[in-house]
Amino acid sequence: MLKGKVHKYGADVDTDAIIPARYLNVSQPEELAKHCMEDIDADFVRRVKPGGIIMATTNFGCGSSREHAPLAIKAAGVSCVIAKSFARIFFRNAINIGLPLLECGKAVDSTEDGDTLEIDITNGKIKNITRGGEYNAKPYPDFMAKLIAVGGLIEYTKKRLVEKGV
Repeated sequence: MLKGKVHKYGADVDTDAIIPARYLNVSQPEELAKHCMEDIDADFVRRVKPGGIIMATTNFGCGSSREHAPLAIKAAGVSCVIAKSFARIFFRNAINIGLPLLECGKAVDSTEDGDTLEIDITNGKIKNITRGGEYNAKPYPDFMAKLIAVGGLIEYTKKRLVEKGV
């Protein structure tokens, strides 16, 4: 179960807004986290707490295919991103590093910046503690849920290799 405060944004939050291109020479997640969302929300890194939740309307993560964007978000302490829709490559990159994303338009429309949510990733359940609403996002297929649970594709692969004695 995840629980955190919402940081809400609008449509078309692109990867340059998530992590500006001037930081793409950095690959350490903790360094990327220091600049997460700074061009769209200069106070984000000071306000976000571990477990925080990013929420946006449509097309979150559009733009370039840089893996730095979901890495910066996860390293900043964000536990989940909820939006009406995601850019396809961002969605895949996020799952590959174990950052859960949920599509749920009703939750987005009914939630305000600063609300507190409880999220059951396994079942796709979103509960707005502040306003009392409950919403259903489509849960992940088993394989994707396992990837997220262990921290992404690399950790999943390592685990599988150990299980096979490789």
